[in-house]
Amino acid sequence: MHSFAKPGFACVVALLLSSLAGCASTGANSPSARPVLYPNASLNRVGDAQGRAEADACMARAVSAGLTPDEKNNAVARGAGVGAATGAVASAVGALITGRGGEGVVRAGAAGAAVGGSAGAVQGAFRNDRPSSTYRNFVQRCLGDRGFEVIGWN
Repeated sequence: MHSFAKPGFACVVALLLSSLAGCASTGANSPSARPVLYPNASLNRVGDAQGRAEADACMARAVSAGLTPDEKNNAVARGAGVGAATGAVASAVGALITGRGGEGVVRAGAAGAAVGGSAGAVQGAFRNDRPSSTYRNFVQRCLGDRGFEVIGWN
């Protein structure tokens, strides 16, 4: 059996790739971004620290209203399913083409499903890392009602 077909190897690959996905979840286009306030009269009057506190309060208010900063679209599960199916079929067909029959096709299909599912889950994790526009609109409106202007997210 090849080293890539061992069950532990697929788990290690999935763990490493998931770690990379976590590194990609920062910045202005991530759910962890915070509103950037324009230095208008309201912000100048209360100061940066109070402006951050107001932003925190509006973000907490959005969460208490049932909103989340990240878009929930099941991309991880969908990616894992598609990857597993694609990997299983491709590996099984490859085993048939190379003349491995019976149990060899089943083993190849199972190994392909494990690797494909792991890769698909990681791809889905990257796609799932999107900010919720509803959450951001809520926070921006809340801050606007308090006299602040949001010029972006960082």
